[in-house]
Amino acid sequence: MYMEWRQLHRDGMRRVHEQTVPLYQRTRHFRVYASNLVPGMLQTAEYATGLLRSITDFQRTPDDVPQAVQARLDRSRVVREGDHRFALLLEEAVLYYRVSDDAAMAGQLGYLLSVMAQPNVSLGVIPFVVRRTVWPLEAFYAFDNSQVAVETLTAEINLIAPGEIGTYLKAFNELSKLAARGPKARACITRAIDSLG
Repeated sequence: MYMEWRQLHRDGMRRVHEQTVPLYQRTRHFRVYASNLVPGMLQTAEYATGLLRSITDFQRTPDDVPQAVQARLDRSRVVREGDHRFALLLEEAVLYYRVSDDAAMAGQLGYLLSVMAQPNVSLGVIPFVVRRTVWPLEAFYAFDNSQVAVETLTAEINLIAPGEIGTYLKAFNELSKLAARGPKARACITRAIDSLG
């Protein structure tokens, strides 16, 4: 259940994205908390390219960035196709972390504004200024109530123990209470776009 990124990416990153397609396709209710990056399922090609390039360079793994970006985009079709629901929470800082150039960042933030309008997507932004009842956590993805994937600097940890899943879902519910939604979330994203160049 604990897999080092170095091991997962030993042949590049494309394979990792392709291997998780069945999990994404069978999951009906995604709950995602992101403290450091736009979640992969909402990334544009340009944003993903900047991010995956930096990961490849940092980890010194085989360079398959174009193929990995395409595999990530293919996996992300679940946001637009099928019977899937997405509850996504982003720390406001995510909107400002520059993992690609200004044009790619503007495109990414614009895409967040458009995806918010989809009926199967609930996107909340936890503002900088909100009084915290739950501290910022590591990024995690809950797949229905059966698995939680936690991302750390060095590894992905896949949890299947009901007690651990329950704790992450409780944290997600508490973090959800802090999030701005609708027009207030749009205002957070628009401010981030305005801060570019």
